[in-house]
Parts: sequence; C-alpha cells; structure tokens
Amino acid sequence: MVFSAEFCIISSVDTGKIKRNAIFALQSLNQLLWPAVCANCGQSVCETDNNLCKKCWDELLFCTAGDYCRRCGRDASRYALINGACPNCQDNEIHFDRIARSGVYADTLQKMILAFKNGKTELDLTLGFLANSALAGSGFCNEIDFFVPVPLHWTRRLIRGYNQSLVLAGKLKHSTAKINTDLVRIKRTKTQPAMVSPAARARNVADAFAVRKGHNFAGKNICLIDDIKTTGATLNECAKVLKEAGVSKVFALVLAVAGQNI
Repeated sequence: MVFSAEFCIISSVDTGKIKRNAIFALQSLNQLLWPAVCANCGQSVCETDNNLCKKCWDELLFCTAGDYCRRCGRDASRYALINGACPNCQDNEIHFDRIARSGVYADTLQKMILAFKNGKTELDLTLGFLANSALAGSGFCNEIDFFVPVPLHWTRRLIRGYNQSLVLAGKLKHSTAKINTDLVRIKRTKTQPAMVSPAARARNVADAFAVRKGHNFAGKNICLIDDIKTTGATLNECAKVLKEAGVSKVFALVLAVAGQNI
C-alpha cells in the first residue's frame, strides 16, 4: 500500500491535535477533582501560578527585595558599608566569612518558614527556589566544597521527623558541592527564640556542636545552611567549630534574617 506525502502530513497534524486535546482534558479534569491552592494561604490558584497566589507572591517579593550586609545579613545600603561591614556588625566577632540570604523574616516569608518547620514540607519547592536565587547572587557559590545543614539534636529530629535545613540543602543546585552531615549537635539546648539577648543566645549554643571523627573538612570551604538567622549565635558557633576542625572558609546561606534591630 502506498501513502502519499499529503496523507502523512495530515495524519501527523491530526495526531498532534488529538494529543494536545487529550492533555488539556486531563488537566481540566485534574483541576476539577484536585483544584490547585496557594501553598501558603490556601486560596485557589491556577496551576501556572507556581504554588502561590498573586498576593503571596507580591508579599514574598517585597520580603526578598533590598540590599543587605554580606557580613551579617542585616538590611544595609551598599553605601553604608565600611570594609564590607555595616555599622551594626563592624565591632562584632563573626566566625563565618560571608552570608547570603533570601530575604527578611516577615510577612509571607515568615509564614512559609514557620509552616515549613512544622510539617508543611511541600513548601520546599518554593523555598528551594528562593535559596538557589540567593546562592546564585552570593558571590561565593563557586568556592563551596560542601553544603552543611545546621544540625538538630537527635531528640528534636525524632520529634519533628526531619531537619528542615537538611531538606532545604537537598534543593540546592550546584555542579560540584555535596551535602555533608559530619557537623552534629551534641547538646540539647533551649530553643533560641526563648533567649532574649544576643549574649544569652550565644551562651545557649556554646559547645553544642562537634564534628565527627574521620570528617573531610580540612582545607575545604563550607556553606552552612539554615532557615533563619537572628543574632547569628548558632551560625557563629557552628563556624567556630568547623574552623577548629581545619575548614578554610565558612559561608552561610539562610532563607531569612530576623532581628533587624537587635
């Protein structure tokens, strides 16, 4: 049997149209049976809205805008920096070398981080996108050998079921850097929000971390991963322990920086 070229072209076009119609029908059925909702506020959204409604996206963009100090992560104009430090941190002892943040701990970003810490792990896609954007603009992305999530004490890890910093680290995109969990928390401390002053927070996490024997940190550049940085006591203690273990540089990547007035 001989088929003409015209018949083949028509058949190809018809097949393509059938496939497109079938996909559209399936998407419509899926939207009818399982309507998409905003991952943050629960309002109905289109599947093309990338998990958040317009209001939440607008608030999120507001939270992630603005310049910040690359030494401490607080809001700061680039014109207010002196030798790479803002007026708030010039006299502070900071053991990590630089920090990158997705935004400030407020509004939609705050709600999403709290929900992420309390079981709503499906937010990892959106928060991972924010973290990757911050990493890309950090200036130290190409220097990283390992991503090290700030660890939870095993008892809190058991209660929560997961370490949100480890989940976030798993969403980071890097051509060579791997996740390393050889930094561990050896002391169960009080939750940092319960500590009022920066000094109290620093005392609370003192000697709370250690590195495992046989670690591969010597001479490497590490990027700590955490959800929130307030006074920086936890990141500072982790960086101190890592440098004592032979780490060359310690960077930090967080979703949000809180405590702008502390």
